[in-house]
Amino acid sequence: MTAADFTLLDETRATTVPATVAGEHVRIGTDAVHQALGWDLKPQGLCKADRCIPTSALQGAVHTDGIDLRALADVLGRPLALDLDERVACLGASARERGAQLAALEAPDFTLPDLAGRRHSLSEHRGKKVFLVAYASW
Repeated sequence: MTAADFTLLDETRATTVPATVAGEHVRIGTDAVHQALGWDLKPQGLCKADRCIPTSALQGAVHTDGIDLRALADVLGRPLALDLDERVACLGASARERGAQLAALEAPDFTLPDLAGRRHSLSEHRGKKVFLVAYASW
């Protein structure tokens, strides 16, 4: 087992947290889970606001050196992309959240600069038709 700082990406937020790496497993402490994801480990389970995942569902996820990221992602129903060499983990949105967003037919807000450097947000154009062109040289 080795200790290392990991960057944990959760949607639009990146948080650097201390982690323990054991083979292919990355474990982060309960304080780091709260700091990066907003979940708290309580006697009744893993809780965030009014939602709790019962302790029985966390079997194999909680260890003395922290909470296993793969097991946590599985319990939360969120995809996990993990790069051990770069010490980066990214938790994607759950299928339920993606489904709700698709059903709403509303794109998430983002802000990008135009060629003159002026910043434009998608939310500025809500209710209007928007034609978006994206280009990548690769």
